[in-house]
Amino acid sequence: MTARGTKADLRFYLQSARDALLWKLEGLSEYDARRPMTPTGTNLLGMVKHAAGVELGYLGDTFGRPSGEPLPWLEEGAEPNADMWATADESRERITDLYRRAWAHADATLDALPLDTVGRVPWWPDGRDEVTLHHAVVRVIADTHRHAGHADILRELMDGTVGMNRGNTSLASDDPAWWEQHRKRLEQVAREA
Repeated sequence: MTARGTKADLRFYLQSARDALLWKLEGLSEYDARRPMTPTGTNLLGMVKHAAGVELGYLGDTFGRPSGEPLPWLEEGAEPNADMWATADESRERITDLYRRAWAHADATLDALPLDTVGRVPWWPDGRDEVTLHHAVVRVIADTHRHAGHADILRELMDGTVGMNRGNTSLASDDPAWWEQHRKRLEQVAREA
């Protein structure tokens, strides 16, 4: 496969994860977009904020291409875990716009550099901080898809909205009665085991 083909594959999977993550915010109230759904506070808007920082770091700073975007939640002395939730004054629009700018910046890095370009991850230990662009993109894809999966579960718990992306649920059925019976069966199997 050519470098162009490899980059196209990487961009396809990265963009599909980005789109899925933002899609999970659609139609939600401000409360639901920020609502902590797990004991550790996992929430949809926080995952988008985190993903923006990940892209700007791994696909920008690591390759000497700082974005200039202020990310106070990642600065030294910031509150722990501050990249995983949105403050009341950080609007959904502000965070989603930041994420889209992070996409553009990351995509520009991918366009500008060969996949074997070596960068240095600023927050990794000295001597173990080198990474190729190919490795960094794969890492970002994995992280973003992981969070898109989290978002899928959170959204299902909120209002039953499910699916891989708009127009493709990738589910066995769209009948709620089928799912109710399926869940009951799985509950029975779990108890029998």
